[in-house]
Amino acid sequence: MVAPPRRTHARIAAELGARTTAARVKLSEHRLTPLLAPRSVAVVGASPKPGSFGWSSYRALVDAGYEGEVHLVNPRYDAIDARPCVPSLRELSGVDHAVLVVSNALLESVLDDAIAAGIPAVSIFASVCLEGDRDPPLLERLRCKARAAGLLICGGNGTGFWNRDHKVCCALVGYGGEKGRGPITLIAQSGSIYGSLLQNDGRLAFNLSVSSGQEIATTSADYMDYALELPATRAIGLFLESVRDPAAFMAVAEKARAAGVRVVALKVARSEAGARMALSHSGALAGDDEACSAAFERAGVARVQEVDELIATLQLAAQPRAMVPGGLVAITDSGGEREHLADLAADAGVPFAEIAPATRDRLAARLEYGLDPDNPLDAWGTGNGYVSIFADCFSALVADDNAALGMWVADLRDGQALREPFISAARRVAQSSTKPVVFASCVPQGVVHETARWLRELGIPLIDGLRPALAAVSHAMRWEVRDRRAPASPPPPPPGETLVRWRERLAAGPAPDEAEGLLLLRDFGLATVEARTVENEDAASEAARRLGLPVAVKTAAPGIAHKSDVGGVITGLESADAARAAYRACRARFGARCVVESMAPPGVEMVFGLVRDPHFGPLVLVGAGGVLAELLDDVAYAIPPFDAAEARRLIARLGVHRLLAGTRGRPATDIETLAEAFARFSVLAATLGDLLAAFDVNPVIAGPRGAFAADALVAPRPGDPHRAGRV
Repeated sequence: MVAPPRRTHARIAAELGARTTAARVKLSEHRLTPLLAPRSVAVVGASPKPGSFGWSSYRALVDAGYEGEVHLVNPRYDAIDARPCVPSLRELSGVDHAVLVVSNALLESVLDDAIAAGIPAVSIFASVCLEGDRDPPLLERLRCKARAAGLLICGGNGTGFWNRDHKVCCALVGYGGEKGRGPITLIAQSGSIYGSLLQNDGRLAFNLSVSSGQEIATTSADYMDYALELPATRAIGLFLESVRDPAAFMAVAEKARAAGVRVVALKVARSEAGARMALSHSGALAGDDEACSAAFERAGVARVQEVDELIATLQLAAQPRAMVPGGLVAITDSGGEREHLADLAADAGVPFAEIAPATRDRLAARLEYGLDPDNPLDAWGTGNGYVSIFADCFSALVADDNAALGMWVADLRDGQALREPFISAARRVAQSSTKPVVFASCVPQGVVHETARWLRELGIPLIDGLRPALAAVSHAMRWEVRDRRAPASPPPPPPGETLVRWRERLAAGPAPDEAEGLLLLRDFGLATVEARTVENEDAASEAARRLGLPVAVKTAAPGIAHKSDVGGVITGLESADAARAAYRACRARFGARCVVESMAPPGVEMVFGLVRDPHFGPLVLVGAGGVLAELLDDVAYAIPPFDAAEARRLIARLGVHRLLAGTRGRPATDIETLAEAFARFSVLAATLGDLLAAFDVNPVIAGPRGAFAADALVAPRPGDPHRAGRV
């Protein structure tokens, strides 16, 4: 039987529902409404004791200004805070959401009460872990109960959520120190990171924040989908340990990109190459983290590495002005600061705008003697008339046609003398331009609570530290470039009958040998060397004559991933007799089954690879090939399928790209043909990847005459006894 196609991102997107700016889903119709915007809430485990979680959870809801019905549940009390208290959820009806402030030992029975009472949503703060628990453990039991009942759960092992649009704070503790409501949604699988980000110094303001924890029944993708229906949402920040529903995550990330909502993710728990199919170069090269990065890249999610980079990128993503093509313009009050900025911009890959002669003239007319009218600009001379000089020069820089974004580097502090005049000048520049304007500190971690809030209200981020600021600018520039790209147009797959034939062939087993693997590549439009499978000397000699000399002879014995490492490849055979002798040598060591191949024209050895990530599905890679495939960390990864333009961008990231361009008298590779070949390989991966654990094409010989696949190693999906061990 032919295996069914995998569940695609497009299909998940259709299930989530299309979203356009003109026609939003009404939040009252969103499936998370009972969880995040309930009309009534019951606090189970409510307590009158100040300092207890039962008290703080109740007060978090009340202090947020919640306007719905509040029910308190605790068999020890008749009333709390002048509100009646009932002993069990089973005595309530019509409740949308239950906040379970109970121990792990009571959690399952209280959840049963919630289900029996018909409550559609709960929040769980407990760790959901019992000492000496039975099998299945408590976490899995709750997950099964929630699935069977269609129950929405925030948590467990989280600290709740705060929906400011609806004044709902179902949380372990309140966050009274947070000021203001803003355009950022925060979803964090770490409760501590969540709480710390909420209590920031005013740089970030949220409309929705969720501590999603273990995501027993409701995932980050679900919360993102809800956030996209909130009119205020301009950016979504994620702190992730795991992407628990990859297909839904990819679909909702695509939905965010279509809506112009930026998504920024800090994904932790990075690993080295994962324990997966390691019979191919590709399996040894690709790990879980590479798959996650490739998925984020495909969906337009900015991946950051540090919390300060997350904060900075969210600040820039949430500010109200759109990026335009161009480079960074920057003004400083120090020559050393200017040089430091230039160094860090080079590290971050952020280009400075090449300002026009007219802009240089405007700068020169305002600068004091001895200062260069350049970008980045040091505008501090003697300090005479510095406010008007800075305002005029910054205005000239931002107005330049090649400027995408203006950065004012200044260490503003609450109460500092320079603060108010610099902010006033920057505000005038921002009001006269549609381009983003930001302040960035050179010396971070100053006291800026009042300053940060003031600037945020003006739509001007105050970013702490130059390195995070430049990382954020780099992400913003990549977003702008992606926004201008034409829609991807991957190459077409083979005709339907060809696809059916290959799906049936791969599903039936055994694994294709090298010659059949090359035929599969040719059916998807890749150029390959010609190959014949042989099992005796006469056939090897005849294959050499028919293919045209010179040829190579390779063993086709199963289980040998790297034939050249064990002497299983003999190349440059100039006669049929030489092919016969090479066959005898291979047969003596590896067995009778061999492959005779034509020789590819000379070029740079590359590798195309496919592995199946357990979470995101097929993942493809391109990199330096041949024997260097596993020795050099020179590989780019992507989620298939994609077009030749994306393939070119991936190849351009590689260190081997310099060889492809031609060096020391070597001819340049036909990179366009190489990119087209990799794009076609991506279509193969997307079309047949559900049947494959790995597909290793190494080497692909890339030269001025094109790109030719010279080897193909196919690894079927594990689990089929007819195919096991046949690679």
